[in-house]
Amino acid sequence: MISGFFIFNQKGEVLISRLYRTDLKRSVADVFRVQVVSNTDVRSPIITLGSTSFFHVRVANVYILAVTKSNANAALVFEFCYRFISIAKSYFGKLDEEAVKNNFVMIYELIDEILDFGYPQNSEIETLKHYITSESVRSEIALRDDSKIAAQTTGSTSWRRTGIRYKKNEAFVDVVEVVHMLMSASGTVLRADVTGQVLMRAYLSGMPECKFGLNDKVVLQNSRRAEGETYEAGTVELEDAQFHQCVRLNMFDTDRSITFIPPDGEFELMRYRAESSVHLPLRVQPIVTEVGKTHVDYTIAIKANFNTKLSATEVVLRIPTPLNTTQVECKSPAGKAKYVPAENVIRWQIPRIQGGSEVTLTATASLTQTTDRKPWQRPPLDVDFQVLMFTASGLLVRYLKVYEKSGYNSVKWVRYLTKANGSYQIRF
Repeated sequence: MISGFFIFNQKGEVLISRLYRTDLKRSVADVFRVQVVSNTDVRSPIITLGSTSFFHVRVANVYILAVTKSNANAALVFEFCYRFISIAKSYFGKLDEEAVKNNFVMIYELIDEILDFGYPQNSEIETLKHYITSESVRSEIALRDDSKIAAQTTGSTSWRRTGIRYKKNEAFVDVVEVVHMLMSASGTVLRADVTGQVLMRAYLSGMPECKFGLNDKVVLQNSRRAEGETYEAGTVELEDAQFHQCVRLNMFDTDRSITFIPPDGEFELMRYRAESSVHLPLRVQPIVTEVGKTHVDYTIAIKANFNTKLSATEVVLRIPTPLNTTQVECKSPAGKAKYVPAENVIRWQIPRIQGGSEVTLTATASLTQTTDRKPWQRPPLDVDFQVLMFTASGLLVRYLKVYEKSGYNSVKWVRYLTKANGSYQIRF
């Protein structure tokens, strides 16, 4: 499995190193520094040199690196790396060079606990926090419940300890979707898919049993659809669906519900991907005309394709301009538009767009004469936005029920958020 675990800063200096097997030497850090950190052409997260494989993830200004000599499961190695990142952020609030230097003793304790001879072990954050604490003395919970820690770690619900009590029992569910879209200059959608997460914050007493219901027409597609197989209109097809280990799916095929005993606090209940029947929340129609070699005229229209009761917020359009642009005159009835020379774009910010409405930007870019006769490549414009209470995949939460032997009442909240961060692009 994993032979060594390292954390590097962006200069290639080793901040954390731990070797788990004798088939690896510490000089392997120099190989990674030369072949990856110092090589700007490397884009793949996996580099194999001879019989040694390097799996790395970059977070802020540090590299998380796992090295193996064996034919390891790449998905498992990356899952461990991202799990370590989640644990570090939970402990330190962030994961960067400063956080690593300030907490290196704690990090060594954590990786020794979650990796044993290179094999991932218990990585439940709540369980780790019982006996690996940031204080100079052990926590009161650890001192009081030494015998319970082993039972919890090896029991059927290792993700939740017993004896949890809250004055107010609440459960919050957030369905967060990121839309990826690429549209051609003729208006044809070349690619449209959604990556989503169902995040939950559970502040519930005791050992509650939760039942979570989705649309009646949700279909899980963890394998490719059979040739010729079709689904009725309105069906939500979820691909590559992954669930938290607490989830039981035995009732999903009959009533589209999942049951689980939730961990205490915040956790990711489910993640998924959808590629069919994606509802695009914004429609952008760019008309860009090059007038000779002196200027370029822009007419950009953006329309909200969702319910009039909803609105898109934090809308930002980045509209590319030629490299020889000197100035841009912008006119828009909504938001603010300005030319950003450092990025060669017109940045159009719109605080809010109501559903069903349409706004238009007109602009003229003045060009300077150049000796370079290469035509303008016209990179795509991209859009950032957020739409509350809207899902591009069509996924909806029908209900969330909480059962606990004491019979207390709980308050449940569900929120939907669809957004794009540089992944919503339109060619022109």
